[in-house]
Amino acid sequence: MVQPTAVQERRERYVEVLRAISELDEFTAKEVQAKCIEAKAAFITRLLKQLQREGLLQTRVGLKADSYIWTSMKASFADDEWIARQIDGDQVTQSPLEDRPRERLLNLGAESLRTSELLAILIRSGRKGESAVQAGQRVANRFSERLDTLRTLSPIELKKVSPAVSEVAFCQIMAGIELGRRVAESLHRHGVRTEKINSTQAAVEYCARHFSRLVDDGCQEEFHIVTLDTKLQPIAKHQITVGTLDASLVHPREVFRVAIRDAASSILLVHNHPSGDPTPSMEDRMVTDRLKRAGELIGIPVIDHVVVAARGCVSLAEA
Repeated sequence: MVQPTAVQERRERYVEVLRAISELDEFTAKEVQAKCIEAKAAFITRLLKQLQREGLLQTRVGLKADSYIWTSMKASFADDEWIARQIDGDQVTQSPLEDRPRERLLNLGAESLRTSELLAILIRSGRKGESAVQAGQRVANRFSERLDTLRTLSPIELKKVSPAVSEVAFCQIMAGIELGRRVAESLHRHGVRTEKINSTQAAVEYCARHFSRLVDDGCQEEFHIVTLDTKLQPIAKHQITVGTLDASLVHPREVFRVAIRDAASSILLVHNHPSGDPTPSMEDRMVTDRLKRAGELIGIPVIDHVVVAARGCVSLAEA
């Protein structure tokens, strides 16, 4: 009989704990321990703290004991990938060449990289227990809704987000931010034409350029919005949900909260079809109609909803 290795045993403990909490909305460490046979209390506590540090769990203070609740990031949580990172590590040098941020930048261009990958390149090297890739993911997750606030942090504040952000990494991140600001200022000063989404064709072309990652890497449906100014020029892009598009999940409150914060005059809706077929579904139309009605009431109209997929992009306004 083949005896399980230490790595196999550790993997099984991770699986056991994640299986125990996956269907629970709120739980304490003791409640999780009662559901597990192999995993010990100390292991369970460390695992829950790790999920909390990564923003997947948050604590709720109770009368008898603090409990954990899932955050909205649960929708995009891939337990198999997460376990693999804990077991095998997530060092850039251990990843296949085509998955490393620097190689992806050289092959695909900087605009194709996720924010976390750009940060990983600037951080360069991690520390024991956290690689540059993990650090980039943590910083990107923390500032996903207001990336611009990253430039206001001190070295100590950024190090609290990720211990892998050394003084050298901090300097590189701040230099990258300032260089980007100066490039944008130069483009504006020399009168470079800003994109305008003033037609169905312009909306489709914009989404094909700026949401190509959803076609290349999107294994789940992602719903995004693009906020627009009075001249129909893009202000910012925002991810709203990850997972199967459902009218009950895409709440107008979440969509128009960021639109109001951006002082948007209108918005463009965007989501992907991992199947490769861009044909809008009935659910896509229901989501669009609901958000259009909400936009009319608020005074921030929805100008279009574009579906991006491997076989092309489709505008619901045109379809």
